[in-house]
Amino acid sequence: MKATILVVDDEPSILELVSFNLEQAGYSVITATDGHTGLSQAQSLKPDLIILDLMLPGIDGFEVCQEIRKSLKLPILMLTAKTDEVDKVLGLELGADDYLTKPFSPREMLARVKALLRRSTNFNETTTSEDLVRGHLFISTNKHQVTAKGELIQLTLTEFEILHLLATNPGKVFSRDFLLNRIWGEDFFGDIRTIDVHVRHLREKTEDDPSKPQYILTVRGVGYKFNEQVQ
Repeated sequence: MKATILVVDDEPSILELVSFNLEQAGYSVITATDGHTGLSQAQSLKPDLIILDLMLPGIDGFEVCQEIRKSLKLPILMLTAKTDEVDKVLGLELGADDYLTKPFSPREMLARVKALLRRSTNFNETTTSEDLVRGHLFISTNKHQVTAKGELIQLTLTEFEILHLLATNPGKVFSRDFLLNRIWGEDFFGDIRTIDVHVRHLREKTEDDPSKPQYILTVRGVGYKFNEQVQ
């Protein structure tokens, strides 16, 4: 079965370039040129992945991403023509799994798409992994869900993967480089600080006091670990 990818971008040249290369790579492509249409297609068609531009007519990519995350867990690759770090960080915090800065090469775009789809498929096919209980957190691997004190937490694919990996190995320190390679794959072209953004967002969702985390701990100069003292 072909993976279906929704591309939302108001620039005809970008839309044509991305669509052509995706189709050549064997994907089925749906397109939209404004935020309202993109959001409607995402909610009704439920594609396997969305490539979403930030600057869109109607409603922008930030709002589209935020609305999609209220009901769907599909991977989102965000496109931006800006180099402002604030835009990239905000996109990740609103639920994007990865981002590309324009201009980008088709090879880089396809590598990101392939990595996101592989990760999404791997989790969807998981049927035998054990659930995890860590303090107030209940991590259901099979359902790809996390609850805290009985309440469901909405996590992105990337956030879930980071939390699951750390919680499965309490006390083990993972470097940022390792996390990037393990979760994004060797084809990742982005900034290593991407990990920090996702961890900060995870803490905001899972910790009583994100400024004093009890679950995901920072190991200065190295990376992160899950607190082995959590019972």
